[in-house]
Amino acid sequence: MDGGSLHFASPVGRLEIRGGTEAVHALAWRSDEAAPFAPLFGAVPSPLWGRGVEAWLADYFGGRFRAPDFPLDPGGTPFQVRVWRALLALPAGSVQTYGELARGLGYAGGSGARAVGGAMRANSLPLILPCHRVVGARGALGGYSGVGGIETKRRLLAWERGEEGLGP
Repeated sequence: MDGGSLHFASPVGRLEIRGGTEAVHALAWRSDEAAPFAPLFGAVPSPLWGRGVEAWLADYFGGRFRAPDFPLDPGGTPFQVRVWRALLALPAGSVQTYGELARGLGYAGGSGARAVGGAMRANSLPLILPCHRVVGARGALGGYSGVGGIETKRRLLAWERGEEGLGP
């Protein structure tokens, strides 16, 4: 059953968070000008996860980085779910390579790193499941699904490290 969606005007673009009645399923950057976007504060689209998402986003963009404490259901294969859970253990501002993440999950070699990369591309909850903290073998940022792509990934990491602010 559909629980609705939240819209949030953030420092890194306009976000839409979608979920069922009990869990959050997806976060997407929106670029359509016609969609109504406003800060979430005061909106309660779902009694089960709306306030949790609202508080988490306020904390994140306020410089308080913590793991989400609201229910997540991004779907995915068992392997993808393992990778996404591992993302939650990465401290804010830190990076880990695709290969390091794969080895931490018990997969060696380039195929493990490629599989982790595939899980990053399938992540329906970027920012919440922080795939921006995963980089290439030589520190290359790789890609990112957010508006602005790699530049947004760079800005998020710099924000988490206290190296720069997240202005509009």
